[in-house]
Amino acid sequence: MNLMTAMIISLLIPILLILISHWIPQMLPDTEKLSPYECGFDPLGNARLPFSLQFFLIAIFFLIFDLEIALLLPLPWAINSMTPKMTTIWTLMIIALLTVGLVYEWTQGALEWTKI
Repeated sequence: MNLMTAMIISLLIPILLILISHWIPQMLPDTEKLSPYECGFDPLGNARLPFSLQFFLIAIFFLIFDLEIALLLPLPWAINSMTPKMTTIWTLMIIALLTVGLVYEWTQGALEWTKI
């Protein structure tokens, strides 16, 4: 099988699955289909409770800092291509940038657990 055939097949299969998922929706939703399922028991309360936006804010901060820390992962291999002094400088610059970002968020009150 050549490359073009493999590419066409790999593009057609997801497109076909997406189209099928849109053609076979549940046409008549009723109260049973829309109610939450709790292990076969009747639900104890409303499943649609309000959720604090602070959780999402903390999750976004975690993702941002986690991605920035991923910048430190290639540094052991950078030792081979750069001098140890340059590697140390780059490492300290990245850590300083992370620290400045954390201090800024802290001083702006973004990490305070208050009602939004």
